[in-house]
Amino acid sequence: MAQTQVPVAPHGGSPAPHPPQAWKWYDYFTFNIDHKVIGIQYLVFSFFAYLVGGLMAVALRTELLTPDPDFIDPTLYNAFLTNHGTIMIFFWVVPAAIGGFGNYLVPLMIGARDMAFPRLNALAFWLNPPAAALLVASFFYGGAQSGWTAYPPLSLITAKTAQSMWVLAIVLVGTSSILGALNFIVTLLKMRVPSQRWDQLPLFCWAMFATSALALVSTPVLAVGLGLLLFDLNFGTSFFKPDAGGNVIIYQHLFWFYSHPAVYLMILPIFGIMSEVIPVHARKPIFGYKAIAYSSLAICLVGLFVWVHHMFTSGTPPWMRMFFTVSTLIVAVPTGVKIFGWVATLWGGKIRYTSAMLFAVGLLAMFVLGGISGVTLGTAPVDIHVHDTYYVVAHFHYVLFGGSVFGLFAGIYHWFPKITGRMVNEPLGKLHFVMTFIGANLTFLPMHELGLQGMPRRVALYDPQFVDLNRLCTYGAYLLALSTVPFMINMVWSWIAGPKASGNPWNALTLEWTTASPPLIENWEVLPVVTHGPYDYGMLDYTNGRPYTEPAEQEA
Repeated sequence: MAQTQVPVAPHGGSPAPHPPQAWKWYDYFTFNIDHKVIGIQYLVFSFFAYLVGGLMAVALRTELLTPDPDFIDPTLYNAFLTNHGTIMIFFWVVPAAIGGFGNYLVPLMIGARDMAFPRLNALAFWLNPPAAALLVASFFYGGAQSGWTAYPPLSLITAKTAQSMWVLAIVLVGTSSILGALNFIVTLLKMRVPSQRWDQLPLFCWAMFATSALALVSTPVLAVGLGLLLFDLNFGTSFFKPDAGGNVIIYQHLFWFYSHPAVYLMILPIFGIMSEVIPVHARKPIFGYKAIAYSSLAICLVGLFVWVHHMFTSGTPPWMRMFFTVSTLIVAVPTGVKIFGWVATLWGGKIRYTSAMLFAVGLLAMFVLGGISGVTLGTAPVDIHVHDTYYVVAHFHYVLFGGSVFGLFAGIYHWFPKITGRMVNEPLGKLHFVMTFIGANLTFLPMHELGLQGMPRRVALYDPQFVDLNRLCTYGAYLLALSTVPFMINMVWSWIAGPKASGNPWNALTLEWTTASPPLIENWEVLPVVTHGPYDYGMLDYTNGRPYTEPAEQEA
């Protein structure tokens, strides 16, 4: 962003001191309070979790290559199924999107030197490795086998020790989420550079504000439900034991009151990433800035009133089915506002098909298809028909893999030069995109038909009539797994030997691009002053801050 700079200390007073310009490699393995170090810790940790969860998915799909249990034992299949979903949600998408990109970018985007509570920020990250260790250790006790939803009574009778370890792991992750959400809200309210108005805030920051508010409201409810489940498992209580007067439906309400908003916890930061990547690489102002910003808040509010659509077959009364069908359809409206805003931004833009832009456009295609199947599942009659079939699996993965994971890769390619000071290898990035896009559609698209034909999900043994489509899904999963190879080669090689990046290789206008690449430890020697909006492409000459006066200059 073109702007002047004045000497401003972190909290007023004299200019900031001059610390070392970069951390050593071993600092990234310590209790470091720099928000950028913490962001990278989240990203690297969560990517390793993605590899583990992905290997579990490959094992599951290999088992489903044939109708018989001829690759892994059905009990291990159940454990892999449970922990694949758990890892991908709680240890990959949520920490990468919120903890990784949120921690790294929010202070830079608002002109702050760090988060409001740096030590609390570091503590929030270091709750995650012990949680991951608990999940891994649970396999020595058979592994949790009740699915990532942990519905009782199944979760109360299978592998109790492993299930207890699973519960403790999720409670640790939830605590981390609550601490991080509180930190983001205070940071965004109190730490913005004085010259930055709310209508000059990058849309990623709006998305993080909405995400944090949603996490603060919903996450404690999950903690309550899991705490009661833990008591039932270990201390003889009967909150959810039907044979002792417990109520399993109450658990479902507690679980889904958090876990459907958790979908928005995963997707709202990705929406913020999309709103940063698309205008930069289309060289156009974002279409409908205020509509996109306020739609994040609308999703945050309406998203709290849709959870029962997961429970239409759980004895839900008709009036409740009607209410939550309507609310589910309503929540699609602010999401549609964002989609139309991004498409309108692309329309007529000078699009640069970088790896980041390809993943962003790929997300649009995947997420729209997932949204269409979501609208059908949000209506009670269709949901009852395809409940617990592979149609639900297809929808879920189009929204979360096609949405969240594509968005994470778009963000990684977009901000890689800022984080590392190096440019990525674009041919490798484009190969990664092509393999991922084809692999994802080959894996998940046939699942719609499997679900409509009646194949139940979460089973290792299935009717032979479904074998052809399952083989297609498995071959797609293999391609999807292989797609991570060029990505990892690209990240390691580019970080070590990629071409050096300038401070602003994309000519972007948001504040994080006004500092060095990678940024100094305290981000700026002097804090920036905001002089215009974050998406004023074509309105200002982003090289010197002067308005464009002639079309020829704009073309240049």
